[in-house]
Amino acid sequence: MAPGPALLFDKSALQCLSIDEAAWLDNFFETNITPLFFVEALADLEKQHPKGSPEQFVASLAEKTPVYHSHLNAHHLTIIEAELSGQLVVKMDGRPLVPGAQVVELEGQTGIILRPPPEQEAFSRWQRHEYFDLERRWAKAWRTHLSGFDLPQIYHRNQCWFETRPKPRTLDEAKVLAAQILDEVDKENALLFGLQLLGGLPDAQLFVKKRWYASDCPPLRLFAPYSGYVAGVNLFFYIAFAAGLIGRERPSNLVDLAYLYYLPFCRVFVSRDNLHRRIARVFLSDDQEFIWGDDFKVALGHLNDHYSQLPAETRARVISSFAPCPPLDDAFLVTRVWDKHMPEWRRLSENDPTNIDKDTAADVLERFHRLTETAQPVDPQLPFDSDQAEGIVSPRMIPTTKGKWRLLPAELEGKNDCK
Repeated sequence: MAPGPALLFDKSALQCLSIDEAAWLDNFFETNITPLFFVEALADLEKQHPKGSPEQFVASLAEKTPVYHSHLNAHHLTIIEAELSGQLVVKMDGRPLVPGAQVVELEGQTGIILRPPPEQEAFSRWQRHEYFDLERRWAKAWRTHLSGFDLPQIYHRNQCWFETRPKPRTLDEAKVLAAQILDEVDKENALLFGLQLLGGLPDAQLFVKKRWYASDCPPLRLFAPYSGYVAGVNLFFYIAFAAGLIGRERPSNLVDLAYLYYLPFCRVFVSRDNLHRRIARVFLSDDQEFIWGDDFKVALGHLNDHYSQLPAETRARVISSFAPCPPLDDAFLVTRVWDKHMPEWRRLSENDPTNIDKDTAADVLERFHRLTETAQPVDPQLPFDSDQAEGIVSPRMIPTTKGKWRLLPAELEGKNDCK
């Protein structure tokens, strides 16, 4: 059975889970870890915590972080620069956009290897309470940066949007106004205005302008759909903030907003942040959903209780072998989420294996090593659609257990273990 729907989470959602509940998040979802989550976790090294040291808190968070079906999404600015320059066609199809993908060929078959980024290695170190001085300095600089936002100035500067337009009364009206403004900007200034909303990107402006003029100066949402989406999120925030629809008390609102940049790369968004609870729905499409973090914790707790009733010999196996998909009973929230976003899963589950025997585990490991060590790279200039790949391999360090649940079979223990 393939991993479940792509799920995006923020730090608040992961923080409230027990380690056993986090194991079921890891098992039933393809998780999208944003660069922002890494930054937020790192920043906690400079924060005092009532129940232990900063190092202990970050280590606990790292231990809960999904590793089994997780992907670290490319940074939104990296995606924007690649899209604007014409190097990347961004698929906003509810799947994580992963950097570092290498197309390889082995025995006539083409596959993809996803090399682990430095952030993934850092999480493994944090689980062992290993931190570099550079990370501590970076954490301090981030918290200083966060406290430097001049919210009154942002509020007053954006009152200009209401000089000739009615002030929006709801978040939905703020989004509509933002889209209207982006489409009404005259052709000569449309791209410049969009780049300003995206943070300028001065190094890319000249080349991007040439491409834009060659395309007959289309609206940003047509020229570069993902860039247009992010520009729309930013303009929405400024308008809603200036209209008093978003509070002026929390500088972190500007940081929380950035999670919305990654909504196109998930099906489910989970958070315990009140701002996310209010504004995420404005940008989610009909085939996406927001789940309040407390409700999600309860749902994972129900799964944990359900599987804890199994015989001891079953519980000792790898959880993906006896629970490759959620229970068939749609009384479980996770089951209903799978029904909505993976409607074929019930039919496919009928033929899904329920256990991995010793020979199968050894064969999987042998094929993994052959692909990562002997496959030949394919010319990166050649066009290639990831949907055409025979398989995707993502080398990573996986703990043998998470809480009381086993993630790796005994046959692989010690060969791919980060503990």
